[in-house]
Amino acid sequence: MEGFQLWVNLPARLKMSQPRYQEIAAETIPQITRPDGVIIRIIAGSVDGVTGPVTEIAAAPIYLDVSAPAHASFTFPVTRGHTALAYVFEGEGAFGDRVVRGPKLLLFDDGDAVEVRAAEAPVRFLLMSGQPANEPIVRYGPFGTLNGQRLPPFGESGQVRNITIGQ
Repeated sequence: MEGFQLWVNLPARLKMSQPRYQEIAAETIPQITRPDGVIIRIIAGSVDGVTGPVTEIAAAPIYLDVSAPAHASFTFPVTRGHTALAYVFEGEGAFGDRVVRGPKLLLFDDGDAVEVRAAEAPVRFLLMSGQPANEPIVRYGPFGTLNGQRLPPFGESGQVRNITIGQ
């Protein structure tokens, strides 16, 4: 069983928005199978006219779970200027000219597409992309601020209390 969680950093203008969480049950994720056997589960964004259930995210993310059988290829366009990464968690494949065996996280340079070719065995990976906020981030534990101001500690209930981000 695998479970993955993606947190999206909001731009400064949305930092104080009401928090929200979208839990997506596996059976609600649309899946397409291409003629060459590549299976694409669409969590966020659209592929071949099919849209995933995660919507209304400021970074306009693409979040795909891709399974490619041995020797199959997968190419996906990425909006120029968006950050794109892949997390290979099963098998081995060539991402461009780099052969990668999972588990491995890849961060791609800016470009027009991600190209993958499965090796002798299948490869499975998450492909994610989104619009970067292009704003400074200062990390503090699992949280980030825009100006380095320290965030308060967790309360006994496990909830963060009285967070002030600043301007």
